[in-house]
Amino acid sequence: MDGHAVLVGREQMLAEWVIELPRELAEAKAAAEAEGRTAVAVAWDGEARGVLTVADAIKQTSAQAVAELRRLGLTPVLLTGDNKLVAESVARAVGIDEVIAEVLPQDKADVVKRLQGEGRTVAMVGDGVNDAAALATADLGLAMGTGTDAAIEAGDLTLVRGDLRVAADAIRLSRRTLTTIKGNLFWAFGYNVAALPLAALGMLNPVIAGAAMAFSSVFVVTNSLRLRTFK
Repeated sequence: MDGHAVLVGREQMLAEWVIELPRELAEAKAAAEAEGRTAVAVAWDGEARGVLTVADAIKQTSAQAVAELRRLGLTPVLLTGDNKLVAESVARAVGIDEVIAEVLPQDKADVVKRLQGEGRTVAMVGDGVNDAAALATADLGLAMGTGTDAAIEAGDLTLVRGDLRVAADAIRLSRRTLTTIKGNLFWAFGYNVAALPLAALGMLNPVIAGAAMAFSSVFVVTNSLRLRTFK
């Protein structure tokens, strides 16, 4: 800005440059955070000059998405770099109990590793550049299709719609698919276990065996096609 050194960021960043917020700006920052907004400090020429407030609008479907995740037996956790008061306000609005706030981008992956170290299986949903490392570290990285290219590249699965409810749908579909695979394997192995001794003893007509094998393949394909009815 015309040769002036400008700093824009959290209060901690200004503190690293030995810049303190004056009382009136500190009060404005506290008031904004109490209302669930994110306060960004602005300083230039070595002095704090103002506080900007921003807020993300919570989608109407987010609370429903969190409820659906809970019904699936999952524990939602809000992991964010935002101020703790702001994060807790958002968490209350959507029904999340566990909040990990004021996390730097490089530390998000460490939080995921810590949760994994506690024996949890972690699915991470993110859309920003800051989420890329955590998405790659999680057991399941779900990138929002409306997010950044870095997040999409790092995720295991991309959710085309920017609706968090799709995350619950993806998990439900994955579980249904896994159940179908296990069912197919059970019947395929059961068929072979029953038929091999009969064939070895010469008690199974080759024509019947071929027909049974064809039927087994048809059963597996038909059973898999049931996934098309998933809603």
